Amino acid sequence: MAIYEKPVKLLFKDMVKELGVKKGDIIQREQFFSWFKEKYPKIKEGTISAHILRLSINAPSRVHYNVHQKGDDDLLFQIDSKRFRLFSPSSDSEPIYKKEPTDRDDTGEIEKPDDLPEVSEFAYEKDLQNFLSKNLHQIESGLKLYEEEDITGIEFPAGNRYIDILALDKSNNYVIIELKVSRGYDRVVGQVLRYVAWIKKNHADEGQLVRGVIVAREITEDLLLACSQIPNIDLYEYQLSVSLKRIED
Repeated sequence: MAIYEKPVKLLFKDMVKELGVKKGDIIQREQFFSWFKEKYPKIKEGTISAHILRLSINAPSRVHYNVHQKGDDDLLFQIDSKRFRLFSPSSDSEPIYKKEPTDRDDTGEIEKPDDLPEVSEFAYEKDLQNFLSKNLHQIESGLKLYEEEDITGIEFPAGNRYIDILALDKSNNYVIIELKVSRGYDRVVGQVLRYVAWIKKNHADEGQLVRGVIVAREITEDLLLACSQIPNIDLYEYQLSVSLKRIED
C-alpha cells in the first residue's frame, strides 16, 4: 500500500521529470535519496534502494521485485553502484527479467560452495533461498516474507549489501535471515549484526524489534560459541529428505 498518493515507482518517474534528467545524464545514487528526503520523507531508505534496483534494467536483483515485462519498470541503467543514467532501448542491452543460475554473496560477488559433500541438499544458496522464502513457517510459526509495493524481502538491499531474506514475525518485528548452503562459520555473525543495525537505523519503525537467524547445513562450534552471548540471533541447521512415488504404466 502506497504511503503517499502515488506508489514509489511513479514517484521515481516524477523525480526524473522534475530534475530535468536527459538521455546520457549521470544520476548519482545520493540524488535519489536527497530528492525523496525533501519531497517524501516518510519513504524509507531501504524502499528507495530496492526501487533503484527494480527500475534499473541491468540490476540482477530486480528479478525478485515483480518487474513488469511490458517496460513499465525499465527506467534506469546502472553504471556502477553509485551512478545511473536513463535506460536507452536503442543502445542498451535487453532488460533483465528472469533469474540467472548464479549465486551472489552480500558483497555482490558470485558465491559457490567450496566444501559440499558429493551429494548436496542444495546446489547453491539461491536454491535454499528460494525454498525458505516460500516455507518460512518451517523456521517459525507466523513468519512471512517482507513485502511492500512489489518489493520483497529476497536480496533486500541494506546499504551496498544484500540481505538473503528479510521477513516479519507474527508480532510485526523484522527478522533477518542469513543463509549458508554448507558450513556456517563464526564470521557470519558480523554480517548479521551489521544487517540488524542497518534495518534498525534505516528501515524499522519506532518500537519495531530486529533480530537475526542463521541457517546452514552445519553450524560449526565456533559459530555456536560466538552466538552464545548474543540473544537476538538464532541458529538453524537444515535437512532434507527424499520420497519416491511410483507412477503406474
